[in-house]
Amino acid sequence: MQQRERSPSESLFWPVVWAVGLHVLMFGMLFVSFAFAPDLPPAKPIVQATLYQLKSQSQATTQTNQKIAGEAKKTAAPQYETEQLEQKKAEAAAQAKAEAQKQQAAKAAEQKKAEEAQKADAAKKAEADAAAKAAEQKRLADVAKAKAALEADKKKAAEAEAKKKAAEDAKKKAAEEAKKKAAADAAKKKAAEDAKKKAAQAAERKAVEDKKAAALAELLSDDTERQQALAETQGDQTAGNFDDLIRMRAAEGWSRPPGANSSMRVVLQINMLPDGTITNVSIASSSGNGPFDSSAVAAVKNIGRLVEMQGLSAADFNPYRSFKMTFTPEDLAL
Repeated sequence: MQQRERSPSESLFWPVVWAVGLHVLMFGMLFVSFAFAPDLPPAKPIVQATLYQLKSQSQATTQTNQKIAGEAKKTAAPQYETEQLEQKKAEAAAQAKAEAQKQQAAKAAEQKKAEEAQKADAAKKAEADAAAKAAEQKRLADVAKAKAALEADKKKAAEAEAKKKAAEDAKKKAAEEAKKKAAADAAKKKAAEDAKKKAAQAAERKAVEDKKAAALAELLSDDTERQQALAETQGDQTAGNFDDLIRMRAAEGWSRPPGANSSMRVVLQINMLPDGTITNVSIASSSGNGPFDSSAVAAVKNIGRLVEMQGLSAADFNPYRSFKMTFTPEDLAL
């Protein structure tokens, strides 16, 4: 293998390095000696001697360096090869180190990229989770809103139904009250009509009785004998037919109650004044049917006054001040 011819600069490289290194070492030793030297009063001659010694020492160093350079020149060729080999090794190591650093940087970049991608995925996932959570919250809010609307509709419908029922109940109650009022008015009207009818019948009877009494008074006023004879005749006839007369007058105002039959008999106690006015009617013996007993009492009371009693003498009238009479449905249905 042929060796490349060295240039002058390459041949002097290592000797110069060695010389510089020796100078640095000597200057270091001088600095140390000066650092540990005792402090002396300044003297110019000593300073000059010192400078002379340094100058002499510098010349010796130069000679030494030249000697070392000469020796180094003799061994430059083998050492150069060694240095070249070392340099190549250093370059290879540096290149390997650079490649390793490059790979490490690439690996770090890949790792950083992966971490950034992982962070991006995590951020994307967090964003998706937040969106899903927001959607779920919105869904729950919509469900709650729909539920509240449904409850409101139910409540509104229930209130409307309650209001409708209340209106119907009020209408029904008003109709019932109106019906009751109509029935009460009808009963009141009927009672008024019945009372009016009875009053008219009583007035008519009274008018007839008054007319008869007036005719009798007129006949009796003609002469005393005729009046006495007529009174005796009328009194005998009235006394003989008095029971029939009372039954006939009672039958005129009697209303047959439901359930009345021919087997019923009621005995009434009747009180009367001499002018024919009936003052009291009570039940001496009941028939067992309250409505029939009450109807018989009412029928006798409705007679009011019998003007025919005015023609009776005190002896003939005396038995009729308080007497009893028996009535049956047939007696009152004449």
